[in-house]
Amino acid sequence: MARYDVKQEVTDKYSLRGRVFHKIREDILSGKYKEYEELKEVAIGEELGVSRTPVREAFRQLELEGLLQIVPNKGAYVTGITSKDVQDIYMIRSLLEGLCARWATENITREQLDELEENVYLADFHAAKGHMEQLAELDNRFHQILYEACHSKQLERLLVDYHEYVLRVRKKTLAGRRGQVSNEEHRQIMEAIKAKDKDKAEMLANQHIINAYDNMVKNGLHDM
Repeated sequence: MARYDVKQEVTDKYSLRGRVFHKIREDILSGKYKEYEELKEVAIGEELGVSRTPVREAFRQLELEGLLQIVPNKGAYVTGITSKDVQDIYMIRSLLEGLCARWATENITREQLDELEENVYLADFHAAKGHMEQLAELDNRFHQILYEACHSKQLERLLVDYHEYVLRVRKKTLAGRRGQVSNEEHRQIMEAIKAKDKDKAEMLANQHIINAYDNMVKNGLHDM
């Protein structure tokens, strides 16, 4: 499930409206609410301990993101993420992750590079032991380090959103051999960044996301 430890704009992260929006979106993306399920302002407001106003505002924002459909005089219904959405997200992510790796190569700090190396080392250990939960957390953190290192608030925001949209399906893809292969791809990206080869880093990061999607389709895991 997505966590609130990713950097976001302060006004969004700490405002009541922002917290309500992120909680409802997290519940939709985690599968708590099913496709076509009606979400009721009063019930969710009571569950979260807030009035209907921030819930109503969150519904409007979620409709803009395509996760809800508001039908006048009827209610708000979950649209969710379809298989086509997953495909689109991965293809867009492949380009954005490549750009992120390029910019990270130019801007990464020594501390961030050290953390990337440690991340790859720890992921190797947990993959060998079959510790899937720890591997998923390390996989998430690897990408977060790159998002932070790219030094672009706008690119980071886009990538965090796309990362969260497919979090549930991504966890399934790391099971089995893909977890080890994915971490080897992380190692190659890290080595390219370490060598200051931004062209190679961009190419590897782009291919890494395409490989993840291809593996997902091959194993029938791209359905949300």
